[in-house]
Amino acid sequence: MSDSDAGAPPRFAIRTFGCQMNEHDSERIAGLLEADGMEAATGIDDADVVVLNTCCIRENADNKLYGTLGHLKSLKACRPGLEIVVGGCLAQKDGDLIRRRAPHVDVVFGTHNVGRAATLLRQAREHGPVTEILDAAVAEDHEAFPSALPARRAQGHAAWVTIQIGCDNQCAFCIVPAVRGPEISRPFADLIAEIRRLAEDGVVEVTLLGQNVNSYGRDLALAERRAGADVAVRPRFADLLRAVGAVDGIRRVRYTSPHPKDLRPETIEAMATTPAVCEHLHLPLQAGSDRVLAAMHRGYTADRYLERLAAARAAIPELAVTTDIIVGFPGETDDDFERTLEVAAEAGYDSAYTFIYSLRPGTEAAARTESFIAPAVCAERFERLRVVVERTARARHQARVGRVEEVVVEGPSRKDPDVTTGRTRQNKLVHFVADPPLRPGTFADVMVTAAGAHHLRGDLVTVTAAPRHRTRIPVVAG
Repeated sequence: MSDSDAGAPPRFAIRTFGCQMNEHDSERIAGLLEADGMEAATGIDDADVVVLNTCCIRENADNKLYGTLGHLKSLKACRPGLEIVVGGCLAQKDGDLIRRRAPHVDVVFGTHNVGRAATLLRQAREHGPVTEILDAAVAEDHEAFPSALPARRAQGHAAWVTIQIGCDNQCAFCIVPAVRGPEISRPFADLIAEIRRLAEDGVVEVTLLGQNVNSYGRDLALAERRAGADVAVRPRFADLLRAVGAVDGIRRVRYTSPHPKDLRPETIEAMATTPAVCEHLHLPLQAGSDRVLAAMHRGYTADRYLERLAAARAAIPELAVTTDIIVGFPGETDDDFERTLEVAAEAGYDSAYTFIYSLRPGTEAAARTESFIAPAVCAERFERLRVVVERTARARHQARVGRVEEVVVEGPSRKDPDVTTGRTRQNKLVHFVADPPLRPGTFADVMVTAAGAHHLRGDLVTVTAAPRHRTRIPVVAG
């Protein structure tokens, strides 16, 4: 297979499209390939194996994938030993189509068999191109959960932990249930055991991942009930937050993404009373119009959303709130959009991920072609929403100026290597100068001196704790 130097391990590169779930899957794929005797390349151009871990949430996901595959086809023509792997959500949805459009791909696998990445690559070497798309994961399949697999984490001090896969909601715009399947929660004891191992390895911050994290455990309780246990069929997310926050060595706990309809009082209480849980809530609004929310099948009204947000802010001082908002959902009127602007202003977000609606084949909304909004209208609404969101974000950030914030160092800024970046408990990025440079995972106090819409700037006050994880030292074969 490979074009690597004689005797050197084959090298792999992974390019990830999409959300944190995809990023976490990529860490596990990297761990599996390393366990199979490979090592990470510096980039695609010096790799023997290229893995594209795909997303299908946005409309241009297909274009990104096939554009990259076109480049790799040319690369493979020059280096016939190059092996190409496509996995993830788009592969789950369009596996056979990918094979037809890009026959130079060696392996295609979906979201339910990440754990077989290395095995499928070996199979392709022996027998030719392989496509393996499983229809669904099963609760007993340990490898269905990325966190159950070996990992090559991007950051030594922080880790993602998948607590749940799939989604039982039927949002009209979302393809996730089709490509990730129904909700399956990972057993409570398995999660706590993994997080204890991560803490022993020096991890100080964990982010709990799921498509709808605050419904975690409902399926576990239902299974127990069906087996005869006298238990309430309810989410156990609040219990999980408390248990994770109690793990020795874990100083910060985050989670994403919750669903507003499942933000229960006990979850808010657990956030407020568990010191390790960070003062940050990502609560997707999607739209401020009740008519549009109903068309989306979101399960709440704007007033109900604002009530739950107010309850969270009342219980958790200094709570930072971020959100997702879709502009131009099919049938959205000018009045509907005005209501979204009003709710966004009232919510006073610290930041928002705003998107223009994009058609995803297979979703309910994709069939509403007669109600699609003209691109020029969407663009104008998008810009108006951006102004509202950035105005509240700047105000909230400006309120931090003059305060000393605890940050965890993430490393040098991508734009200026002489500047260090750290993240606060509220999930705000802070840029400051540290001489000498501080290792990622260092805790430090920083005085905030300036604020923008998307970050803070400050001066280093003092280092409060050194990193606990070991430094990863790459070994280069001679």
